[in-house]
Parts: sequence; structure tokens; C-alpha cells
Amino acid sequence: MQKRAELYRGKAKTVYYTDNPDLLILEFRNDTSAFDGLRIEQLERKGMINNKFNHFIMNKLAIAGIPTQVEQLLSDNEVLVKKLAMIPVECVIRNRAAGSLVKRLGIEEGRVLNPPTFELFLKNDALHDPLVNESHCRAFGWATTEQLERMKALSFKINTILSELFDKAGLILVDYKLEFGVFNGEITLGDEFSPDGCRLWEKETLKKMDKDRFRQGLGGVIEAYEEVAQRIGVVL
Repeated sequence: MQKRAELYRGKAKTVYYTDNPDLLILEFRNDTSAFDGLRIEQLERKGMINNKFNHFIMNKLAIAGIPTQVEQLLSDNEVLVKKLAMIPVECVIRNRAAGSLVKRLGIEEGRVLNPPTFELFLKNDALHDPLVNESHCRAFGWATTEQLERMKALSFKINTILSELFDKAGLILVDYKLEFGVFNGEITLGDEFSPDGCRLWEKETLKKMDKDRFRQGLGGVIEAYEEVAQRIGVVL
């Protein structure tokens, strides 16, 4: 598979065309950003860890019947993926209160949410990814009713699968974001699942093992990512 021209450069990943119009190469870089890109640093090995972490998780989900974009791990920092028509809305599942939910509603961090909550955010850096609802998605043509229902159902199925996986590793899956697209008419999980896009706490100590270590200046970011990966069985 030949890598062609750059298609898109995000805050932490670069997407390239290939000689197959249905496939892209996703490159994970060492760039680490926070606060809508206002703070960016290079963290050694981060691209490799997130690439292999994402491939591991996507493979687990595919085995469980979740359609994913991942085709093949190409190298330490690259993976071959399907070219999706992305839906510009993030799906967020929260099992415990943290992050923006705490700020918006004044709820104490760590409160168990039963049942877990489901939220939608418009992908727009300039607007700081605002919270939206299903009516907005339909009215502005971001997603159809059928697509929204499928995305929600898949998000909760993923929650069941991954909460169990992390629980067995002594970790709490606090919350996470998912991005979906369409491939051959089917809603398909895209982007990535890594400690960059979810919150993971140790069950016993509630120690943060995710990107909040970078956001909050706690240090040990890569060490935390590596530990989480090793606990769930990712070969680095």
C-alpha cells in the first residue's frame, strides 16, 4: 500500500491518501495538545503507544461485532483505515462525573452516573466543540434520525465491552468520546480510542491514568499510558 499526499493534519494525527481510494493511512504523532490546541508539547513514544493502543481496542470491538475503520497495523506509528464520510458530531458516554460535566452542572467529580449519560458535541474547534442535541443534528443535516439511533446504540454497546475490559485490569472507564462515519452505507467507528480521548482511573486509588495528567500538569503522562496499555494486554 503506497502512501500518497497528505489529506488532513489534526492536532495529534495526520491522514494520508493511498493508491486505494477506499483506504487511508492514519499516522499518530507525538504531538500532545490541550485546551483546543493552545498548549502543544512533544511526548516521546506517545504516537507509538496510542497507535498500538487504538489498534488493540478497535480489534477487540470488531470481534464483538462493532464496525470499525481499522484494517491493518502498518508500523509503530501508522495504521491502514477505511475512508469514512465522517459525521461531524462526537458521542460522549459518561460513567462517572468528570471534566466539562462537573463544570457545567456543579456535580462532584467521581459521582457514579446510573444509568450512564450520553451526550453529543459538534466537532468545531473554533466554537470549542459545543454541546448539541439530536434536534440540532437533524435540523442542520449533521446526522439523520437513523444514524443517531445507530450511533447511540453502538456507543452503549462499546461501553459494556470496554468497561468490562478495563475493570478486569483494575481501571475505571470514567468517560470517553467516539466519532463515527459512514462506509458503504454503514455507520462505522472511526478516529481513535486511546487515553487521549477517554478518562481512566485506578480503581483502588482513583489515580488519573489518561490525558488529564497532561491537562492538569500532573506529569508521568507517557508512563501512565504505557501502564494502562500493558494492563489490558497491548504489546508495545
